[in-house]
Amino acid sequence: MSTLIAIALTTGVLSGIWSWVAVSWGLLSWAGFLGCTAYFACPQGGLKGLGISFCTLLSGVFWAQVIIYGSSLSPALTFVGYFLTGIVAFAMCFQAKNDWLSFVPGTFIGACATFACDGDWRAALPALLVGLVFGYAMKNSGLYIAAHTQR
Repeated sequence: MSTLIAIALTTGVLSGIWSWVAVSWGLLSWAGFLGCTAYFACPQGGLKGLGISFCTLLSGVFWAQVIIYGSSLSPALTFVGYFLTGIVAFAMCFQAKNDWLSFVPGTFIGACATFACDGDWRAALPALLVGLVFGYAMKNSGLYIAAHTQR
């Protein structure tokens, strides 16, 4: 079986299971799919890719909270929020100097999910992280099947 077909198969099956898990556990299914996406998009695979994706998603949730909290300190001065957003966006990119924070899109995925939840990181984070594990399982089970079915 080709790698593409194997990953498509495992992704399809596990996406259905994820949808059930999300509903059963009260998690945001769309945020979980963002966690899956982070793993698939990370240039590093395997457990290291899982770790990098985890760290960057977590940092994105943190940076979103910095923007939300910082902007709320002076609600009458909206330019403070804009300025803070620029500073934080710089930091989100600059942190990539650290290998474990090197996947910049993962950081932005974590931040965007938090913003989409109106800053409710308690809703965003569990879904992102469980979805990340599902993404790891989707890709790596597909790679395993492909490796063991090729002749």
